[in-house]
Amino acid sequence: MKILVSDPLAPEALERLKAAQGVAVDVKTEMTPEELVGAIGEYDAIVVRSATKVTGDVVAAGKNLKVIGRAGIGLDNIDVKAAEKAGIKVVNTPAASSISVAELALAHMFALSRQIPKGTAGLKAGKWEKKALKGVELYNKTLGIIGTGRIGRELAKRAAALGMTVLGYDPYITQADLGDVQVKLVPLDELLEKSDFISLHLPKTEETTHLLGQREFAKMKKGVRIINCARGGTIDENALYDAIVGDQVAGAALDVFETEPPGEHKLMGLDQVIGTPHIGAATIEGQYRVGIEVVDRVLEGLGVQRA
Repeated sequence: MKILVSDPLAPEALERLKAAQGVAVDVKTEMTPEELVGAIGEYDAIVVRSATKVTGDVVAAGKNLKVIGRAGIGLDNIDVKAAEKAGIKVVNTPAASSISVAELALAHMFALSRQIPKGTAGLKAGKWEKKALKGVELYNKTLGIIGTGRIGRELAKRAAALGMTVLGYDPYITQADLGDVQVKLVPLDELLEKSDFISLHLPKTEETTHLLGQREFAKMKKGVRIINCARGGTIDENALYDAIVGDQVAGAALDVFETEPPGEHKLMGLDQVIGTPHIGAATIEGQYRVGIEVVDRVLEGLGVQRA
């Protein structure tokens, strides 16, 4: 069996993959789309993260392809329908990076509420802007979590421990599904109206594209703060810009964007907006778990035993 690893994996995961019996592994990162189409025909499986795009052309050229492994949660860089039509298994690692992403969302909530990036930039510029950096506490505030899957629940646990009231919206999950996690499921409009902070934790689909737009921002509590460590495109960025400029939204923390990298984005020109370059799963621990899990799932899909 030949396996192509086209995006970086944790060293331990790569060693685990290479140690499997009857497997030959090639690591070729930063391939162009044309190079990938030209090479994929000789491989039985490919392992990607978010950089490599497994398009319909790649799937069509993968004459021997049996498994596509995504080291991460989202599958928006893979043409899943084309793969399924071709009989190719698509596997991912939905639980492996949950804690890492939840912790980043919480970090963004702290950074946004206390203006930490602005304070840091001021100090580095030789300024002492103490009076200009009055923030708000998370304690006793209401957090609305849109999407109460694995990551949303991990964030809810941490928010509840800080003394926050947590509301959730998820049409695919019931209150019973949440067990003892302290989240009260409510309709989306109620969450928008009552939340001081809103954090998104859902995939980008036709249903969720621009889930938060002009109508939704108008319904929110004035002074709300928005966090998105999920997927770009779930928020209408133009509507968010208008809501911030119009003082409806106090600020936003974004790890993801509709176009990545976003370039000179007008949102990033606002003092009320902070961001990171899609690093939700980028922790040592998260990448270790993601790498090990995707390797195991790819080998299982190929019917190959681990060493």
